[in-house]
This record gives sequence, structure tokens and C-alpha cells, in this order.
Amino acid sequence: MKDSIQYSKILIVDDVQMNLELMKEILSEQGYQIATAINGKSAIAKAKAHKFDLILLDVVLPDIDGFEVCTHLKSNHQTQETPIIFLTAKKEKDSIIKGFQLGAVDYIPKPFSKEELLARVNLHLTLRRTQEELIFSKDKAEAAAKAKAIFLANISHEIRTPMNGIIGMIDILKRTELTKEQIEYIDIIGISGENLLMIINDVLDFSKIEAGQITFEKIRFCLPHEISEVIKILRYKAIQKNLELSFHIDPDVPELLVGDPLRLKQILINLCNNSLKFTSEGYVKIVVKLIQINDLKVRLNFEVQDSGIGISPENQLKLFKSFSQADVSTTRKFGGTGLGLAISKNLVELMNGTIGIFSEEGKGAIFHFDCEFDISTKWFAGAEKPELKVALDQDKKLKILLAEDNVINQKVAILNLQKLGHQVIVVSDGFQAVERFISDAPDVIFMDIQMPEMDGVEATGKIREWEKANNTKNHVPIVAMTANTMKRDKDLFIAAGMDDYLGKPFNSAELALLIERIYCQIEQ
Repeated sequence: MKDSIQYSKILIVDDVQMNLELMKEILSEQGYQIATAINGKSAIAKAKAHKFDLILLDVVLPDIDGFEVCTHLKSNHQTQETPIIFLTAKKEKDSIIKGFQLGAVDYIPKPFSKEELLARVNLHLTLRRTQEELIFSKDKAEAAAKAKAIFLANISHEIRTPMNGIIGMIDILKRTELTKEQIEYIDIIGISGENLLMIINDVLDFSKIEAGQITFEKIRFCLPHEISEVIKILRYKAIQKNLELSFHIDPDVPELLVGDPLRLKQILINLCNNSLKFTSEGYVKIVVKLIQINDLKVRLNFEVQDSGIGISPENQLKLFKSFSQADVSTTRKFGGTGLGLAISKNLVELMNGTIGIFSEEGKGAIFHFDCEFDISTKWFAGAEKPELKVALDQDKKLKILLAEDNVINQKVAILNLQKLGHQVIVVSDGFQAVERFISDAPDVIFMDIQMPEMDGVEATGKIREWEKANNTKNHVPIVAMTANTMKRDKDLFIAAGMDDYLGKPFNSAELALLIERIYCQIEQ
């Protein structure tokens, strides 16, 4: 005990010398370091000059009373956190209440006993020490979380940059003249690259969830359109296994919702991928049903049904846990990180929902989850049915400025953009991007973020400043083309004056869709 308290410093304030000496003797025996003051002004001066762990403050003092001293100390940033115990001969309730209202933590009535004095002093010093330890632990945890977030952002960028080159060049190579044998080899490389990217995404998403970096949008979206996007993404994988992949939405489910469509699709893709992996014949189907609805909100039930191998009751208990699959042989036969279902569970719960499974071994499985959305009553751009979408005028070609310092990623972007028929001007840093924007007047700028000399965010700011100074009627659309995929990064890009975002790695279809979106903005 003495080892832990010997460095605690206590200020005793009392105008009666005998009281000072008695308290000093009692507390010094316990290893406390004691300072004394006989009036209020002296107490304030000493409290500001030295950092005390506790102040014992008499109410009645010759110059200013203890209440005024307490008020002064609590209003000063140097002393406001120091706990104060009042010493008072007053037994009146009002006096005690006033002390607590001013910020005191306790009071000791006079005459006091040695046991009571020690008990109260030890209690509050222990509480203060615990509070300081908690603050230290909190600061340490926050620093660790910040360091982890920075590491995640950096590692995400470093992994996605070379993956962009791999997946992008595979996509381009597929569109060249190849023999049947070469096509087979390229398909194998492509599938391996996509599987690697899926594993990378799983690990990064799980790390982001653990670090508390997952956030959710509240935007309007068309539910049938978003689910049809899931089907499009996974259709090739289903065709490879000769499986029927489909979806059904009950007619009473509202089409227009407000929430995070990307997170919803992420959950559905994870569950569908799981079903496709463990289904060798038959089907995988998404079904959406209405649970509850009112004027403002709707709760929906989503099911991913399959005709796969099914899961035994004992193995169902292992699902939705991190790095866990039904058994070791599952990992050997089907691969994967075992994170997909754990990520889905975390996302569903963050969306105020629940997730589970109905299954029998050998009889398929139904993964189900529910979550809540706001209801949108207005149609909006992008809510049209897929079949009503207007295609980009293929005769309209754009002059595109590409700012990218990585030579491989330059090649990927140039080949993709030129395949779409657009003119491409290439620069490798932000300074050049600003210069060529002014001299060449491009229709669109694709801006990498991490570049030498001047980064993409700063270059965007310079471009927007030039537009404002020159009173340009319509600003040039700037697209962040980057491996930085954290939401806070995307928010930073938009706040910096960018109009859209294309994450690396990307494929030709994603690029074409984004250009179509940008083209529509230009035409408006």
C-alpha cells in the first residue's frame, strides 16, 4: 500500500495550526507528501504552483471562505480536476449540499477521528488513481486504434495497387485474339486473381469491423436494381457450375428504400458466394419478404436458398464465427478464409438485424437475415429499372486527363479508356495534372490520390480554385481513382471537390459504367 501511495501529494488548508499539525502527522505516517496553507489565497497560489492529488479544504478561513476557494480552483484548467474534500464543523444540510454543488467529492466533519480521515482520504486517492489509469488506458487504446486504422489504410492501398495491374491486364488480355488454350489459361489466372482479391477484402473488412471503422450510408436506392446487380456480379460463377441463380421479391415489398445499398449487397454477395461454393447442382436463389411496415420504416427478411450439401446441427454452431468453417475438411476442399459469414453477421447486427440458418445435412440450406430501412416515396436518378436505362451514346467520345504515377496502372487505365474510344492524356503527378487541365481543357479527369510532388486532393483543390478565379460555367468532373477504400477517404475526396470515385482494382465494366454516369452529368 505504501509503495503505491507514497508519491501522492495532499494540500491541507486550515487556519487552526493545531488541526494542520494533527492531520499532517496522521497522513505523513501513511507515506503521503503534505503541504499546508492557512488561508484561501495561499491555498489557491500553492494549488496552481504544484500538482496535488487531493485537497483538504476548511470552509471557514480568515480571508476568503472555502466555498470561494473551491469555486476558483474548479474554474481553473490547472486545478479543476483535483478532488476536494471539505473540512467543516458545520453540520447543516445546506452547507454540505453547497459543497457538493461546487464540485467537492466529500466532506469530513470536525472534530474528526483518525480512522475516518484516513478512510476518506485513502478512498478518494484510490478513486483518482483508478480514474487516471482508465484515462491512460483509454488514450492508449485510442492511439492503438488510430495506428491500426492507418495501417489498414496503408496495407489496403499497397495490396490493391498491384492487384489493379493484375486484374486489369487480365481483363484487357481477354479482349485480344487468343487461342482456345490461351483463353483457358487466362480464365484460370483471372479466377485466381478474383479469389485472391476476395480473400484480401475479407481480411481488410474484418479488420475494419474490429477497429470500429465500418460506417453506413443513408442514401436512396431501388431494391430490385441493387439485387439484380448482385445477380450480375455472381452470374459467371453460377454459369461455371451450371447452377440456376435467380431472385424473387414479394410484391408487397417497397421498391424505393433509404439505407446503405453497398453494405446490403456485400451481405448478399457473401451469402450467395457461400451457397455457390457448397452447391454442385441445382440452384441458388435470393428471396425478399416483408416483415413489418409503417409510414417511415420497413423491416425486410432476406433469404439465400440453395440446393447444396447442407449443414448438420452441430456444424451450424460454428458458423458466423471468425476464421471458422464447418470442419477442417471444408477448408481443404472448398478454400476460403472463413470470414465471409462472420463479416455478414457483424454487418447485419450493425444494421439492427439478426442472421441465422435453416438447414439439414444433404438437403440444402437457407441463410436468412432481417434489417430495417427507411422508406423513400420519391423516384430519383438511378432508380430506374435496369431495362429502362439509357445507354451511352457510343459516338460521343471524351478527352480524358489521367493523373497516375504508377506505370502499370497507367497502362491498365489507358488501354481500357482507349478500348472505349476515348482520347487519353497521361500525367504522373499533381503539378502536371493542373498544368494540362489548364492547357488541354479535358472533359473528365481521373485523379490518383497518392502521387509525388503534389497529391490528388491538393491538385483537385488547385483546379477548383482556377475554375472559380476564371468564372468557368461548368466545372470539369474529377474522379478519384485510388486504392484508398475507407469511407473517410471517400468523404475526403468529395469534400476536396471531386465528383465520383473508382476504387482499385477495377474492371472494364465498372469503368464504362462510371464514364456513362459522368457523361450523363456533363450532358445535364
